[in-house]
Formats: sequence, C-alpha cells, structure tokens
Amino acid sequence: MVAASSRGLGFAIAREAALEGAVVSIGSRSHRNIREAADRIREEVPGATVFPYPLDVADADSIEQWVKNTLKDAGTIDGLVVNGGGPPPGTFDQIDDSGWLLGFENTLMSAVRLIREVLPEMRRKKSGSILTITSSSVKEPIDNLLLSNVFRSGVTSLVKSLSFQVAGAGIRINNLIPGSFDTDRLRQLDLHHSGEWRIGLENVQKINFGKIPMGRYGDPAEFGKAAVFLLSEAASYVTGESFVIDGGRMRSPW
Repeated sequence: MVAASSRGLGFAIAREAALEGAVVSIGSRSHRNIREAADRIREEVPGATVFPYPLDVADADSIEQWVKNTLKDAGTIDGLVVNGGGPPPGTFDQIDDSGWLLGFENTLMSAVRLIREVLPEMRRKKSGSILTITSSSVKEPIDNLLLSNVFRSGVTSLVKSLSFQVAGAGIRINNLIPGSFDTDRLRQLDLHHSGEWRIGLENVQKINFGKIPMGRYGDPAEFGKAAVFLLSEAASYVTGESFVIDGGRMRSPW
C-alpha cells in the first residue's frame, strides 16, 4: 500500500514495487489521477497488478476505507508506505492555532491512522513492513518550515517507539528521508526561485547542484528502489531506523 502515489516519490515507490512483482494498492485524493497512475504502471510494467483507490490521508474514514478495499481486492497487506504532502511553510510568528492543528492532523495524525489501520492484519499474519516518508527537516531543521520540523520529527519518534512494540510480532517499521529529487514539485520550486531571484532556471539548478556532493538531483526511481529495499525481506533485520537518501547533501552525522 502506497499513500499519495499518483505522482512524485509515491508513484516512484509504487512503480518500483510493481517491477519487483508486488501487488500494489495506490491511493490519492484525485480518483482520476490515481487511475491514470495505475494505467501508467501497467503500461511500464507488463503484467503488474495495481489497485487504485481514492484516499485522503487527512480523513480517518478515507484511510479506513482504503485499507478495507485493499484487503478485499488484494487479500492481505504486506507493506505500507506512509506518505503525504508536506505542511505549509511558515515561521513561529506566522502560524496561528489553526495552522498548528492542520499540521498536526495532516502530518502526524495521518501517520498514526494509517499505521493503526494496517497493524491488525500484520499482527494476524505475524509479518509486515511499514515505511514512512519524512523530510531532511527531522535531522536538520529548515528555517521556514516549522510545522514540518515539529510534526515530521513526531512521526520519526512514533516510528522509533513503535519499532520496539511491534518487532516481536514480526513487523518492521522505518523512516526514509529524501533529499532533492527531480519531481514536478521540485521543478515548481525551481521555477519559483527563478522568478524570485531573477535568474534563469539553469542557474537556479546550478546553485542547488553545488550544494549536493553528487552534483545532481536524484532520480525518483533511485528513491523508489531504496524504499522497496526497506519494505522487502532483503531488509529483514532492519527496524526503527531513519535512512537518508540525498546524494550526500546532509551534513549531520546522526
């Protein structure tokens, strides 16, 4: 099961999982977009089994229905990818109570609810792997992304705490931390910065590449492969960990 997977890193994970032979359940708020994503995976991965469903990760009922639909159509749940859009930017003085509550619901509680819904089936089977997609802000806080800094760090703590509680049931849970990947979202940010800084798009990318030791943005497929590894039995002795995949950009050793 891959949440928020009609495009971007979520789609990349779903596609790589299908390439490895997994039956994939994908969800997005736009039913049209998620059906198109399923069709694309089927075209690129002949023989792939993909079930697309509407999913709003900020809505508890929608999450519950996604899990029910997946169990009905796929028969079981082996893995879950917790994913969703990041909370809006802002500094402490710019965020009021409604912003804090929105960040709490959309980022932290969505993870809580997604995990809570799949655990009964994984406990029944005595196996399963859960992966949350977080942000570099959990290791190096980002100045203008206070909500992400706070609530994604909460997700990281949730994962570490749960890893102790569910390991005995054969369930693994980890975090995957992305750097800069060549997605539609990143292209939009680069175009925004091009206008804001009054320089060409190529110069924006040149500046950003200079901050990454490998000198380029990541291919979403590279992220998808890392995610599939952590979900798979190849990582059968890995739980409670936070993995960074960022081309070496992050400077924190922890």
